[in-house]
Amino acid sequence: MFNKTQVSSAKSPLRQAGFTLVEIMVVVIIIGLLAGIVVPNVMDNLDKANVQKARADFSAIQTALKLYRIDNFNFPTTEQGLEALVTKTSIAPVPRNFKSSGYLDSLSKDPWGNDYQYMSPADGHEYDIYSLGADGVTGGEGQNADISVWDEQ
Repeated sequence: MFNKTQVSSAKSPLRQAGFTLVEIMVVVIIIGLLAGIVVPNVMDNLDKANVQKARADFSAIQTALKLYRIDNFNFPTTEQGLEALVTKTSIAPVPRNFKSSGYLDSLSKDPWGNDYQYMSPADGHEYDIYSLGADGVTGGEGQNADISVWDEQ
């Protein structure tokens, strides 16, 4: 004889398992909406993190500049640049009391992979350390804006 399961299976056609096009479209739309909300927030945080990293680098460079000045009685000139903190320069004025180990182990790049810029003397300050931002050129807005050690935080 037939049991109850066999009888009901024989009467209804087999139904294939899977997702309908509508179900797939709903999932894709939900993922798109979530990405539209999350991605801008993540990118904004990345920009803020890059600025904070540059500010941390400025602090380390400033410390090295102050030590250089204590030993040599002046800051490196614009021509000597930040490289004068790593290796003894031969460009005048040649430092008289340069530490044999230097003042920095190496010069780091800014968060966008460009060299930090240095100027001494600078407008209103004895020196300026700055980054040209993501685009690597003077000026700009947002992540392309220049960042100076003297900017308000």
